[in-house]
Amino acid sequence: MKKEQSRGRVSLVALSEKYSNVAEQYRAIRSNIRFSSVDRPLKSMVVTSAGPGEGKSTTAANLAIIFANSGKRVLLVDADLRKPSVADSFQILNAKGLSNLLIDSDVTHENLVYQMSVDNLWIMPSGPKPPNPSELLGSQRMIEVIEKLTNCFDLVIFDMPPVVTVTDAQIVAAKVDGTLFVVRERKTNKQMAQKAKKLLMMANANVLGVVYNATSAKDQKDYYYGN
Repeated sequence: MKKEQSRGRVSLVALSEKYSNVAEQYRAIRSNIRFSSVDRPLKSMVVTSAGPGEGKSTTAANLAIIFANSGKRVLLVDADLRKPSVADSFQILNAKGLSNLLIDSDVTHENLVYQMSVDNLWIMPSGPKPPNPSELLGSQRMIEVIEKLTNCFDLVIFDMPPVVTVTDAQIVAAKVDGTLFVVRERKTNKQMAQKAKKLLMMANANVLGVVYNATSAKDQKDYYYGN
């Protein structure tokens, strides 16, 4: 496994400001996710949103750190094969990653993941942008990849594109144990959020709950809503 080459950006508050109120809110989200999946083991999870700029990648990255802090072996996978961001956030190379794993059945994940300085945390970048992301994510190979990764890690978090924009998140949400939906105050359109919910329901996704992002300090007690 590759070693981390540099530190994460300051936007990763669970890493740079781990005693802050925002980091505590991520720990509260972690607890609520555990409560929501008490009767069903959670080994794989999609994090998505209705549209762009709503904080789903920030949420996925910080939750990966928070779950790793609790002792779980966590793999954060950048499954946004169109506009990846995880490699930039953690300042690692994106020359190879998930797309290589999906395209070539002879490739194994061991050479595609970066072990981070955070204990129990690994990152898999998206890799080169393919011409057919939806087809790759909907393939039998993707099912095999999810099964293999969940056998090697305690929790695999997939950072996905917005669910309304493209079908990628809907496709993968149907294959994993749970889906976390991120909305942003004064950003998420109500109709778009309703459409996203409908699309996830059509995919029979197990929606764990909603992260209410960018709320004001006085409302932070409502940062997370269960399903």
